[in-house]
Amino acid sequence: MIYGIGTDICDIRRIAASVAQHGERFAQRVLADGELLTWRQRSARWPARGHSFLATRFAMKEAFSKAIGLGMRSPMGWRLCEVGHAPSGQPCIITHGALREWCGQRHLQFQVSLSDEKDYAVAFCIAQIVPPVRE
Repeated sequence: MIYGIGTDICDIRRIAASVAQHGERFAQRVLADGELLTWRQRSARWPARGHSFLATRFAMKEAFSKAIGLGMRSPMGWRLCEVGHAPSGQPCIITHGALREWCGQRHLQFQVSLSDEKDYAVAFCIAQIVPPVRE
């Protein structure tokens, strides 16, 4: 059963401007530790790739917050929601701390998609209720 749907579009140029103005502090506020490491590596090789990476994660976290119906209020937090990848490469949501507990209590699982193209990043998230299997 669908719990909620969220989508977001982000202007990569806006993210680049935030990084130029605030430096790494902006990325540190938005990205979980694993994402921050990847962002640093990509930014060091090619800053534009770093901006795209940060923009897709920003958009996904916004879409996720809309799908779960909380927006950016507790227990939702930028760093408590992480975009990971399944072994197949498919993006997935990894939750941490209080957000993980909140989602677990509601038996939520997520289907996500993200993409970027030159100036924009877009993300889509479906939160679905998947009751535990009873034997």
